[in-house]
Amino acid sequence: MTNIGYTLSSEERGPNTLVENAVRAEEVGFGYALISDHFHPWTSTQGNSPFVWSTLGGVAEATDSLELGTGVTCPTVRMHPTTVAHASATTAAMFDGRFFLGVGTGENLNEHVNGDRWPPFDVRLEMLTEAVEVIRKLWSGENVTHRGEHYTVENARLFTLPAEDPPIYVSGTGPKSTRTAREIGDGLVGTAPQASLIETFAEENDGPRYGQVTVCYAESESQARTTAHEWWPNVALQGELGQLLPTPKHFEQAVEMVSEDDVAERVACGPDPDDHIELIETYADAGYDHVYVHQVGPNQAGFFDFYEREVLPSF
Repeated sequence: MTNIGYTLSSEERGPNTLVENAVRAEEVGFGYALISDHFHPWTSTQGNSPFVWSTLGGVAEATDSLELGTGVTCPTVRMHPTTVAHASATTAAMFDGRFFLGVGTGENLNEHVNGDRWPPFDVRLEMLTEAVEVIRKLWSGENVTHRGEHYTVENARLFTLPAEDPPIYVSGTGPKSTRTAREIGDGLVGTAPQASLIETFAEENDGPRYGQVTVCYAESESQARTTAHEWWPNVALQGELGQLLPTPKHFEQAVEMVSEDDVAERVACGPDPDDHIELIETYADAGYDHVYVHQVGPNQAGFFDFYEREVLPSF
């Protein structure tokens, strides 16, 4: 069975609206959501990037059953693992068993802001592995001193902890990161329906597998295509640009080469429920047991009504 979730897109909405959307997601039947953790949006049109840990506190208070995780946090450069351990432990205590921590190697877009060097990918994977080790140590509630290759922790102890440690789900977008997710994570977070990656993860890890799909519901396909191209052209960027470009301005320059057709190839656009169901099933067929849906643009109310009526009953 495929479990359907919702994306709280921090790049497109402010914190109060994100809390309202989380409440509505719970009402219409989404069992869980993932919230993006960015310092910058991808483009200025998207227009937001609130501090995720403040937003999560609001969602914890406003919802009753919605499970929520970060999709995903980078615990390596902009934020030291001790900070992420502290923030996530407090958040997990507020959610009382409904929170999970999603982590990944991050993007230069968010991580360069303190002036630190943006490391090559292999080094970022090493840093992520060590960061997860530090986070788990601190969640033990014991006094932690850690002197590793990338991080130092001196006599640190977390006093506010949840009753149980939240699971850690790790982003896997290629063979190397998926193998790392398999080794250090309790589950996998992905963005592409690549069965080979799911198979790699599942060889030695039976944890849940979360895949994100991007859609744009509107009253017509043409309106949805226009909205998706305006609000989320970065979905069509190829290769490693998403990890390497440093500012929204650079992304805006890059997406000038992206056409509406390019975006529509990757986003289910329009009011036909079969298009949305087919995209979700593509991810399910690839091996994801959780598929969470990102509705692009401002029309979240219409999306919720549409999914409650036309899409969620199919799952």
